[in-house]
Amino acid sequence: MPAPTLTTDRLTLAPPTLADVEESLAMWMDPLVVKHIGGRPFTEEESWTRLMRARGLWEVLGFGYWAVRETATGRYVGEVGFADLRRELEPNLYGLPEMGWVLAAWSHGQGFGTEAVRAGLAWIDQALAPEIVPCIINVENAPSIALARKVGFTLKAHATYKGSPIIMMERRR
Repeated sequence: MPAPTLTTDRLTLAPPTLADVEESLAMWMDPLVVKHIGGRPFTEEESWTRLMRARGLWEVLGFGYWAVRETATGRYVGEVGFADLRRELEPNLYGLPEMGWVLAAWSHGQGFGTEAVRAGLAWIDQALAPEIVPCIINVENAPSIALARKVGFTLKAHATYKGSPIIMMERRR
């Protein structure tokens, strides 16, 4: 399935392109952004790999990540989407479109995350209609937990991923 472009009142969600590389890298290198996502800034190689994975997921699975930009200004807001990353977790999420989001620090607290996540969920509900959409969040990431709850995710389990305590949440249709 080709990656669609989605629009909301303030945002454009489009498949990532080379034009997104520098801004994506800057976001992933920001200590505030990665505080609860691995805890350290990402290298250029890691950021590049994430971008390639975000784009490739669409070709292989029919879902993936979008680069999110503010429509009025074109400013890079972050990345929102779905993946099946075969994470070593119990319970495992294999075969499920795990949702994730990350936002540039400048955009925190403006409702962009809620707007983009809702757009992604509306798309997957219509396009693929999965019974369950999971997400995982570091237990200390209160803003992401609040966003997840706001859009309909509920607690499924507590777990550890790569040495960090997380909560596994899910949204059922």
